[in-house]
Order: sequence, then structure tokens, then C-alpha cells
Amino acid sequence: MSENIVVIYTDGACSGNPGPGGWGALLHYKEQTKELCGGEMETTNNRMELTAAIKAISALKRRSVVELHTDSTYVKDGITKWMEGWKRNGWKTAAKKPVKNQDLWLALDEAISQHQIRWKWVKGHAGDPGNEKADELANKGMEKFKKKR
Repeated sequence: MSENIVVIYTDGACSGNPGPGGWGALLHYKEQTKELCGGEMETTNNRMELTAAIKAISALKRRSVVELHTDSTYVKDGITKWMEGWKRNGWKTAAKKPVKNQDLWLALDEAISQHQIRWKWVKGHAGDPGNEKADELANKGMEKFKKKR
């Protein structure tokens, strides 16, 4: 792995779906590591997965080559397979229905525009250290919102 690549692991968590949720991101660049997390009172797991990617990429201070690892096929497939079609179809799915979470897809599209990103799917809860840490951060982000319920 080239040392000029920013390696990011993201995850989202939700209790109830919808319900209180959290997102987490772990960023590695050379010898530096940054941990990010947050949450919302009423959300879904997919919104938290998207938010994790948006927050992680938005934390980059300069144009970067990024390898982003997610356990969400929704995020990976949305950005690599579906988004161009959604744009062409006026943000409608193949079934002519409005794209869910369009606000976050637009924010993600904007966030990635300055970077070269390789999207990698990783199996969740399978012992991958970066994914496990992102999951821990997502749960930490959700915790304070679970207590308010």
C-alpha cells in the first residue's frame, strides 16, 4: 500500500431503524490516525452509513487519493453503480420512485468531487480491525442518543 493513500473505514449503526443512530470513521494517513463519530436521535442505518462516508471525506484538508472501506453494499453500490443513473433520471430509481436519502447522496457526491476514491467493501463483524474500530465509533456516536429516549 502506497503511503500517500488515505485509508478510511466507515460504519453506521442504528437502534430501531428508524431510531437513534450513530456513525463512525477511522482515517489513516502515513503515521497519523483520526477518529470521528457522531449521531442523530431519529435516523436509519443507511443514513448513518452515508453520513460516516460524508464526514470522513469532508475531514480531508487537501485533494487526496482515498481507499474507503465500508461494510455497506448500499453505500458502495449507490456510489459506484447507481448514482450516474439516478442523476440521468432526475433522482428517480429504475422503478421511477424518488431516490431515498437524496440529500445525503448529493452531499456525498459533492464531498468526493475533489478526491480520487477507490471504494472497497469489507464484510462487517468479521474481525477486520479497521471495520471493527469504525463500528465501535458508530456505537459510541449512537450512545448518547439512546440514553435520551
